[in-house]
Amino acid sequence: MVYKCRGGGFTLIELVIGMLVLSIAIVMLTSMLLPQADRAVDTLSRVRSAELAHSVMNEIWGKRFDENTNSNGGIPACNSPLGASCSSTLGPNGENRNDFNDVDDYHGLNINSTMLDSSQTYADVYIGYQMSVNVEYINGQAQKLITIDVTTPSSEVITYQAVRSNY
Repeated sequence: MVYKCRGGGFTLIELVIGMLVLSIAIVMLTSMLLPQADRAVDTLSRVRSAELAHSVMNEIWGKRFDENTNSNGGIPACNSPLGASCSSTLGPNGENRNDFNDVDDYHGLNINSTMLDSSQTYADVYIGYQMSVNVEYINGQAQKLITIDVTTPSSEVITYQAVRSNY
């Protein structure tokens, strides 16, 4: 019996070149995919930051401008010709967290404060985040600037601001 050798196999050089091309393709693929995973985490952190800030901002926005403003809104607003003077101190006026009734009560609210109508703190829900709320007068006492700084777990500080007018 005679065996015939066919030339149908790969040479050593072809195998080495094939492995080289495959390794370059794998390196390129992983160098494009791995940074995307890091960006996805940052994006998720920013979304959670916005969720935290907007929930606090919506709560603040629903409150009256000042302690001395009519609780039903309308006239007279504080510092108006018919109204009382606006309060000069910013921060809670002796109320506990669930009784905040005007914008400046939120001055000093932070990640360790309890959430509205809850025994949980913001830190319990937003683990690894930091938050601080600052309220200050602008344009005399006609407007209040509400600033919420949220620090993500990756130490990125994102600032959210709103201006509340005295009306």
